[in-house]
Amino acid sequence: MYKWTLSRREVVNAMLLGSAAAWVMNSGAFAASSCDDRVVRVGGIEAPDTMNPFAGWGSGFAYTYDHLVGVDAQRHPDRKGFAKEWSVADDKLTWTFKIWPGMKWSDGQPATARDAAFTYNYLLGSIGKPDELNIGLNNTGGMEQVESVVAIDDETLQIVTKAPTRWPIDNYIMIVPEHIWKDVSYADARGTFRNDPPLVGTGPMIIQEFQQGQFVRSVPNPHFRTGQPATAGMIWFLFNVADPIAQGLKSGDLDYGSSLTAAQWDDLSKDPAIVVGESRVEQRNYLAFNTASEKGAGSTKALQDPAFRDAIGYAIDQKAIVDRAMRGHADPGLGVVMPLAADYYSDLNDIRRHFDLAEAGRRLDAAGYRDTNGDGVREDKEGNNLQLQMITGTVSGVLEMPIAAVQLIAGWLGQIGIPVSLSQLDSGALNARAAAPENGGGGWDLLVSASWLSPTPHDLLSLGNSKLIGLSNASYWKNEKFDALLSEVDVTADIKKSQQLVDQASRLIYTEAPYIMLCYPFVLEAHRKDCFKGWGTEDIVSMWGYFPFDRLQPVPAP
Repeated sequence: MYKWTLSRREVVNAMLLGSAAAWVMNSGAFAASSCDDRVVRVGGIEAPDTMNPFAGWGSGFAYTYDHLVGVDAQRHPDRKGFAKEWSVADDKLTWTFKIWPGMKWSDGQPATARDAAFTYNYLLGSIGKPDELNIGLNNTGGMEQVESVVAIDDETLQIVTKAPTRWPIDNYIMIVPEHIWKDVSYADARGTFRNDPPLVGTGPMIIQEFQQGQFVRSVPNPHFRTGQPATAGMIWFLFNVADPIAQGLKSGDLDYGSSLTAAQWDDLSKDPAIVVGESRVEQRNYLAFNTASEKGAGSTKALQDPAFRDAIGYAIDQKAIVDRAMRGHADPGLGVVMPLAADYYSDLNDIRRHFDLAEAGRRLDAAGYRDTNGDGVREDKEGNNLQLQMITGTVSGVLEMPIAAVQLIAGWLGQIGIPVSLSQLDSGALNARAAAPENGGGGWDLLVSASWLSPTPHDLLSLGNSKLIGLSNASYWKNEKFDALLSEVDVTADIKKSQQLVDQASRLIYTEAPYIMLCYPFVLEAHRKDCFKGWGTEDIVSMWGYFPFDRLQPVPAP
């Protein structure tokens, strides 16, 4: 049980003045008081292990660092990033970005196009080297199509690509200050350099303190381009379960919380002091098969057989997962493209599977996976019983998967003669097991996990990208035809041609079945009304940028 025992003022003052690690370790939370301190308290399920965007992943980076453009700036004209304006020449190769004039880093140094050019060229320079920067949020993915990145002057950045592509505006690389990063080696950037706070950024909230597994504390950026935010700061509490988030919202000790369970969301919706919201996002919850054939391979060669994987697909009832595990707060899984990516989504109606345990059994029989001795367990083609190990657990930066969904899957597989043993792991252990075999990962059979990347064609197809094995590609799947389609997508700017290529790739990975998509969950979030105003309506808090922490206003005292 999480207890909220200290006064809000005591805790916030302690955090603003110094480290609160011992307090968090001992109490786990704090009690409600007034709104006078103007500090926004948020809670979420996430486990960042570094403040280095070249080595780690985490949504907290978006409050301190800016994308050049990114998802939010294209969807919302009032949520611009490092670039105020952008355009592409008639050749579709030369992109020009106008950087905010007079913008400064949080330490007062000028923030210019030269910092943006440095960030991109820093990544470009690492390509092909032993310490290539390809493991964190700031990574080299998609940069093979970049010809040059040049700062024309302090307010003008030019990116030239080798072929038409939307990568210059779609990438979500965080722009970092050259004067902080210029002397950091590639080996350190992807390894030992933790980028310890205080950070230096151009976003509205600058990270001042990070206690791993506990909290991230930020203060307003006095040099933010549209003016210093009106709040006194933000404390982002890191949890591995949603219970303390719901409790904190009800008691008034949190102003905003995400990653709520359906039951908690329903309960909070009845509280007149709380506004709840739900919205579609780019997350895909999936069942991955370990398709590795050598190092890191699973317990049976059946996992490498598309016919075996396809048959398993008929034993997964996505609608039941949505109705019973997600309580209706998700769309049923289908292909690698989620419904929110409307330009690329297809219902795959002509090839889609349907839930039918008998059909799954028939297909397994036809593929050579029978129960020959009548003991209720099927054998693989080598004559060994099929008993699979399924791993799952907490994944940093994505919405929590209810254990009920995993139990449903195990139950269905048991009914078709494939017993499953389940291992639920913490974030660190899961990351280690799911890493690329060359990095010590693998040895599992089935993985229930999730991916939350952007709605760009490159990221939609990342689950099958052979260059991202152990990262976005959790199944270790390799397919030359798929890679060729992805490479063509990466150099295609025409939306209609891009749609055709994505559709071909989506159909290929669906029929090969290295993954079974389970569902596309909704973000369930809530905020209180009493301390701050300015929250979003469609999305209470952006999942792709700093909104609304640049514009929240304290609610005047009655």
